Amino acid sequence: MAPPVLSAQTTIVRPTEIDDVLVNPGMGIETFQRFQGQPLNEGVRWSEVGPEATGVDASAAAHVDFPASSVAYLRWFWSQLEPRRGVYRWSIIDDALAEARRYGQRLAIRIMPYDDKHPMPDWYLRSGAKRANAPTDKDGAIWSPDANDPLYFRYWSALILEAGRHYDGHPDLNHVDVSTVGYWGEGWGPYLPEWPVQQQLIELYFKAFPRTLLLMNFDALPALQYGVKLGGGWRLDCWGDMGAPGRSFAHMKDFYPQQLARGGLQDVWQTRPVALETCWVPEQWRQWNFPLKPILDQALRWHASTINIKSSRIPADWKTAFDAFQKQIGYRFVLKKLEYPSQVTRGSMAAVNMWWFNGGVAPIYRSYSLALAIGDTVIALDTDIRRWLPGDAVCENTIAVPRELAPGRYPVRVGLLDPATRRPAIQLAIAGRQTDGWYQVGEIVVY
Repeated sequence: MAPPVLSAQTTIVRPTEIDDVLVNPGMGIETFQRFQGQPLNEGVRWSEVGPEATGVDASAAAHVDFPASSVAYLRWFWSQLEPRRGVYRWSIIDDALAEARRYGQRLAIRIMPYDDKHPMPDWYLRSGAKRANAPTDKDGAIWSPDANDPLYFRYWSALILEAGRHYDGHPDLNHVDVSTVGYWGEGWGPYLPEWPVQQQLIELYFKAFPRTLLLMNFDALPALQYGVKLGGGWRLDCWGDMGAPGRSFAHMKDFYPQQLARGGLQDVWQTRPVALETCWVPEQWRQWNFPLKPILDQALRWHASTINIKSSRIPADWKTAFDAFQKQIGYRFVLKKLEYPSQVTRGSMAAVNMWWFNGGVAPIYRSYSLALAIGDTVIALDTDIRRWLPGDAVCENTIAVPRELAPGRYPVRVGLLDPATRRPAIQLAIAGRQTDGWYQVGEIVVY
């Protein structure tokens, strides 16, 4: 860190910026169906079935070559969480939340009704609920529910509302996907219910999780727009599809950018998060000779905060590009300049001015407190860091110098504090970080 400069009894500090990859809450590359440090998927395969047991010791897999991660993204099928009607296995999610905390992560979740390999719960099939397709249909091997049937909404809403009662506002929960109908709950397919029913299924999440960040799936535009209107961010799950062999359609070229513009959703990122999931995995992109740069560039243009690459390996020759990419997604806070009086009197008022720079492509979406510490005395500053969009931000405060401070020379430190723990929770892109997470930025004399 550059030394403080004294000028007319004012201390001006210009911290030294660093170029490290920072692992911060609510952003970065996620782990998928597992936790930080646990073994990766082999090759180009992955599982949609969320884990029902935890306790795998990450120390046994310390060699895993995967980016450090602050978010573990897990998703489970309805049949896993409610094997009998009204009997919920919340221990699965409870254990996952505890495991995420154990590895320094927050948990992101989705509850899925079914897919082509994982059917609806047995009890639902026997409940008298209507089926949307017939056994003789092309897709008849899998029982697809009729989501217009009131029983679907009754039973699905009971599950989601109960999940909200258990987990809304949980300190270790990062976000929840809005899951409604169709395969994986993504809200598309041949058996969509009438629009009023779709609306009710979306509204359900905002009733169940009013204190939790919610993400809408991207595929069906009216549903996407409606969920965003209610206060959700958005996610898509075929990031990187540049045209697989034998296919004429490519999500990145033929659908996603146009859908965003068509829906007027280009500015959602300013207040709500954007999450991306790979189509296949990076190793598959490599095998199919997809160009990496336009894929990464598009994620930055979309202002993405979290990226799911399905806990698969990054090809060795792409690691440098992914490292640079990680320094841009989400937020990246740099304290450019701090100005405060060199000497203060106990019980007086003092001006503290800061110039911050967000070098990422998105803001932070959870509330953290900007604070100054004079010695061990912590003083909260009046600013909402969720408004720090990419670029410059100025924080000009007048603080009350605590009367209880004894006269003397004190270190001045800065931190972004978790509102629950009141401890620093955000890594800054500057030098001077101490073991407790605070950043030493100067000194002040108190009389």
